[in-house]
Amino acid sequence: MQYEFLKQFPKRMKHVGMYGILMQNSAQKQTWKQYGFVKLDEQLNIIFALMLYIMEQSLKEEKCTMDDIGAYLDYLNTTYFYKNMSYEDCKGLGDFIINVILSNEGRAMYFDGFDFEQRAYKIMNISYVANEVVYVDSDVKRTSYHLTDDGYNLLLSTLEIENNMKLTIHEMIFKMHLEKQSYDKAVDEIKNVFNLLRIQLQKIQDAMLRVRRNALNYSVADYKVLLEENMATIDTTKQKFQNYRETVRKRAAELEEQNINVKKLSEEEEEKLNNLRIIEGYLNRGIDEHQKILNSHFDLKLLYEKELELLAQMSLIQRFSLRTELYDKILEDASGLERLDIFLRPLFHQAPDKIYNLNKAMELQRPVRKKQTDEEEEILDFDEEKWQEELARQKREKLAKYEKSLAFLLDFALEKGNVSLQEIQEGLTEEEKNILIPDVDIFKEIMVELIKSREINIAMLKKEKSEYIVEQTLDFQLHEMILELVERDEQRKGILRIFIARLEDGKVVEFTGIPNETGQKKTIRCSNVRIMIEK
Repeated sequence: MQYEFLKQFPKRMKHVGMYGILMQNSAQKQTWKQYGFVKLDEQLNIIFALMLYIMEQSLKEEKCTMDDIGAYLDYLNTTYFYKNMSYEDCKGLGDFIINVILSNEGRAMYFDGFDFEQRAYKIMNISYVANEVVYVDSDVKRTSYHLTDDGYNLLLSTLEIENNMKLTIHEMIFKMHLEKQSYDKAVDEIKNVFNLLRIQLQKIQDAMLRVRRNALNYSVADYKVLLEENMATIDTTKQKFQNYRETVRKRAAELEEQNINVKKLSEEEEEKLNNLRIIEGYLNRGIDEHQKILNSHFDLKLLYEKELELLAQMSLIQRFSLRTELYDKILEDASGLERLDIFLRPLFHQAPDKIYNLNKAMELQRPVRKKQTDEEEEILDFDEEKWQEELARQKREKLAKYEKSLAFLLDFALEKGNVSLQEIQEGLTEEEKNILIPDVDIFKEIMVELIKSREINIAMLKKEKSEYIVEQTLDFQLHEMILELVERDEQRKGILRIFIARLEDGKVVEFTGIPNETGQKKTIRCSNVRIMIEK
């Protein structure tokens, strides 16, 4: 499946369907008007207030008959809603909500969620309340109502878990799946953890934007809640993620070693290895998000304090109108011009008194005037935009050298299928050597990245490219460049995997007359490396 995030889509749609059917059953019902609930907001508030009452009665293992429901709604009405309803009306409203809206007049309720793995809609039953027969006072038969699993899930999804607890809960579930080696489920949980980290970072950024616009619109209570959530997120999260990452790397390395030295991995083991790599990727991104949250947390504190201080200073400034306080007064009595200096004196503050700084006295003194002149000339002559364009042009030229060198290696290995660095060196012409090794640093970085990768799966790279949005950069990225080279050329499109291994034959491959960045000729000596292409 190309888009892994669609695997649990029917499960998500089950939660959406619970809200959707509730809205559908409630909307356009004229019965609401009889009780004075006209707006949709009022209708949904009373529905969920009643469902909470039923849940509380069920948790306390107490009966919940229509008489109890009528008394509860009568209390809500007389205390909060103030609708023109009697006790019997409240009892009738409870009967309407339970039997018509929540029970759909006894008809089964279904919602279709599309299953992308089966390529068909999956029919899901939805039920909010159920009933049972109870006896009141030992002999009076009554119907008692309680919530079903769907009803509980609907209510629990509204509030029951505090924001600062969600991350902890998902992290605990992820740890449990990791210990049980249920890596497919662990992938889903680490995605949830990463999403919560990203949401927390966005909350901080939104709060900073609100503070910059007007600090008075951001209350101290909101600031306190956000800080508590930040501290809960920051607390031990980084250390835990680093420990998880080490565990995941060890297990992935064990499977890779098994694949190389013992036997080829089965399909199930391949899937586990793939899931471990995905988990490691999300853990790396999660650690980065943790660092961003930490930095933004302190930025928000400094920004909020600064804005509040500025507001406090503004409140001390006394403002007046020049027209009424100055011009009109002078027109009434021209003798005030003699004392105008008293009015204008505060506008002309003197420079602060200088103090003797011993640290400055011990420093080597240089001509100040010449230094200021040089700095002014440099600022006037410097064009930042052109400098940035020139810097980008140099990076593109260097990146083109990386691309030509890597393309030459791929084409050479693709032609032979299995080739060593020594075999490449023996058959090189001078022109080909300049393409393969444009300079010492470029060739060195390419070979180091290849040896570190050991195996490059083209299908995996395509999958990651489709799932993640990668920022464009002018820096060398081995995997991104290989994928681009493979997709660009028809002959290279047949490449499935690339294997890179350092040969322990003791041979040293030598390239002479290679220029470095300054143009000096150098000699490169490196270990022999074998490159294998699987089509």
